[in-house]
Amino acid sequence: MLRVAVVGATGYAGGELLRLLCQHPKVQLTAVTSEHAAGESIEKRHPSLKGFLSLALEPLEVKALSARADFFFLALPHRTAQTPMAALLGAGKKVVDLSADFRLQDPLTYEKWYQASHSEPGLLKQVVYGLPEVYSAWIAEAQGVANPGCYPTGALLPLFPLIKNGLVSPNETILIDSKSGVSGAGRSPSPTSHFTEVNEGVEAYNVGVHRHLPEIVQEVIRGGMTSPRVIFTPHLLPMNRGILTTIYIRLNRSLSRGEILSVLSSHYAKSPFIRILDGSPNPKNVRGSNFCDIGAYIHPDGGWAILLSAIDNLVKGAAGQAVQNMNLMMGFPETAGLMSPGLCP
Repeated sequence: MLRVAVVGATGYAGGELLRLLCQHPKVQLTAVTSEHAAGESIEKRHPSLKGFLSLALEPLEVKALSARADFFFLALPHRTAQTPMAALLGAGKKVVDLSADFRLQDPLTYEKWYQASHSEPGLLKQVVYGLPEVYSAWIAEAQGVANPGCYPTGALLPLFPLIKNGLVSPNETILIDSKSGVSGAGRSPSPTSHFTEVNEGVEAYNVGVHRHLPEIVQEVIRGGMTSPRVIFTPHLLPMNRGILTTIYIRLNRSLSRGEILSVLSSHYAKSPFIRILDGSPNPKNVRGSNFCDIGAYIHPDGGWAILLSAIDNLVKGAAGQAVQNMNLMMGFPETAGLMSPGLCP
């Protein structure tokens, strides 16, 4: 059994990690940490775990925890995962970081978008970007992995097959419209995420300046585009979890809808968590699962593809993808602890 610690276990992503890891056939949870709730039982913060996990929350002390765990998940706020990541890698541990601290390879880009200098710039190009359907071979050899953001996951998975198959020009404009459940804002309360502020409304936020934008740009360039123009607008929906993403991109030749679906299906034929649909994806059908459902349509003039994806932002967009990365890093079956259908509505 792999001894696993979850650092920052009281948030939504931390709770999802614990839910998934409790049922993982090759994992033993040995430590859970929280700086502000040390000493409390994890059951108090996540009542659904009662009867499954009874560890006490403790402060993050790398030396002490290193003796009790071999694999670490960092579910910490942005800007706070850099020092623990460096310390754990230095101690020879394998780590998946769920924050944004190691997703961007350029420290100046990180500083621009997160308003802070990076304390471990030398690790940025050593830590592997953890999108399993794209970088599985690198992830399998990695010691440290940066879990992708939820919005980039929902956007990149439909886009990559078109880019890799040369169906879009290298400098094309990409229009991305994403709608997320409120859990994407995190567990800490804020005026914009209170029930009465969100219920019965839909609102765009961080228009043109969302921190996931440079992550998307970085990855489509690594995928084969040279100077793409990416326009990304996120919206907040009055639902707990899930992301529906709609992407508009001009093709460099006319294709039918059937041909686009065939490209997607062929590209992801060996990807267990990608489901190509004949209809439109709906976040309720992936709720609680690690699946990404993808659909596609063609504008009547044949020049534009309209791609759609649905993921659970807390699972495929966070904890589930992190466990998928762990499976690859440890040589476990990629689907271990994850192959279950979505929760019923």
